Amino acid sequence: MVKKNKAIIRGVLMLTYVFIISVILFLVSSLLNYLNTGADRSKMLHTEIKKEAQYLPKITWKEDGNKGRFLDKQTLNEIENDYVDAWYVKQVAYKTNQKTGIKDYYTDSARKNIYNTIAFNKTTNISFESTTLYHNPNILFFSEDGQLIVLEDENVVEYKKMFKNGVLVLETTEKSTYKVILLLEDGFWRIRHLVKESTSDFDKTVNFTPISDKNIKGINYYPQKTPWDMFGDSFDEQVIAKDFKIIKNANLNTIRIFIQYEDFGKANVKEEKLQKLQQVLDLAEKSNLKVIVTLFDFYGNYDVLDWTLNQKHAETIVSKFKNHNAILAWDLKNEPNLDFASRGKETVLAWLEHLIFYIKKIDTKHAITIGWSNVESAEILKDKIDFVSFHYYEDVEKLETAYLSLKKKINDKPIFLGEFGVTSYDGFWKPLGSSEEKQAMYYKEIQKVLTKNKIPYLSWTLYDFDEVPNSVVGKLPWRVNPQKEFGFINTKGEKKPAFEFISN
Repeated sequence: MVKKNKAIIRGVLMLTYVFIISVILFLVSSLLNYLNTGADRSKMLHTEIKKEAQYLPKITWKEDGNKGRFLDKQTLNEIENDYVDAWYVKQVAYKTNQKTGIKDYYTDSARKNIYNTIAFNKTTNISFESTTLYHNPNILFFSEDGQLIVLEDENVVEYKKMFKNGVLVLETTEKSTYKVILLLEDGFWRIRHLVKESTSDFDKTVNFTPISDKNIKGINYYPQKTPWDMFGDSFDEQVIAKDFKIIKNANLNTIRIFIQYEDFGKANVKEEKLQKLQQVLDLAEKSNLKVIVTLFDFYGNYDVLDWTLNQKHAETIVSKFKNHNAILAWDLKNEPNLDFASRGKETVLAWLEHLIFYIKKIDTKHAITIGWSNVESAEILKDKIDFVSFHYYEDVEKLETAYLSLKKKINDKPIFLGEFGVTSYDGFWKPLGSSEEKQAMYYKEIQKVLTKNKIPYLSWTLYDFDEVPNSVVGKLPWRVNPQKEFGFINTKGEKKPAFEFISN
């Protein structure tokens, strides 16, 4: 018995020994593996902040040569990346009053000023939300040893909001010129000096662009099988071509389509999405249909630090298609007034105003509008947009009065009815609701108002849908089910009675 116990103890000790040796070998191998792996700058320099919210201002280098060493393209890209990142981490620091990332992009002497500013802002309970939108850097000198850069950054457009005790006290857009010295340290370009030489107010005046055709008779369009996912994996060119033929044969001449911000890739717009949009516009042109493109559907952030991403999204799409014959106008954002309560009215309006200006600089031929959710909001930013567009889902009897009242306030620009309609749903969740006959009567009456007052219009929508995403109206069945039956054609492909009044 004693021998048996000794054998058991000896076995346990041997297993313990083997286990300890295995753990030690694992730890040693892990350490060697780490030491043989290149440093990850995203961890070393805290750029995980940047990855969460990229910073992509418009950069235009002045190419007139520089005094000193030749500057190759790769080095120029490295300088640009580090320089832009330095601006970004400073904006984050002044927003949060934290020092995170500053030491990675500024030298010892440069960061002292930033740290002092942060300390003062903390003491006085001041914070800033700011961004730079345009940079025009020009390298004046590149040292022979490749360690020092002197550049001038002209006409840097900066948008700033200053808060005191959490209350907005200042909002401004400025145009400034900076002199900058950068030093190469540890393989990265850090700012040694950043001195503002001049500053002035930035002129945000926009020019009026008349819309090319005011005789709009149109419809908001999604394919029946892919509502709110028009450019997804089930994209079918033949289905869209067939639908466009139906729309044209119904005596309509315009469609309104929607670009979902995240679906298209946000700032880095996906090439596959652009190709699908190209196909849609080409099909529209073949069908002799004009297209109003809504650029920022399902977007609701408006954060100042995201503005550079938003303008990159808009620039990519507008630049590519501004010369396409099918484009009638750009609709900047679908129903942004619905975000006033959650995001703040002034925040939303500042975002809209900036992007109107930015898009107009890219495309001077096409008009721009905003699809307000109701007539009460329609006069907002009327001096910035080219035509007014409002949505109307209220009583038909009140439409003419509402329109004429709006027209008195806006007598110098066209007014569009950008969305209107009524569901034909009469099921369990809306027993006293509508019907296909009531829907037809609604369109018959509303077309009288549109014809009498010569109001351009786009109805909602061509088809009934089997499914409506939760992101559109939520999950509540008494909201989802009526939303499925706003179409002129039912899910079986049959024209509903309302189809007779799809156009006037």
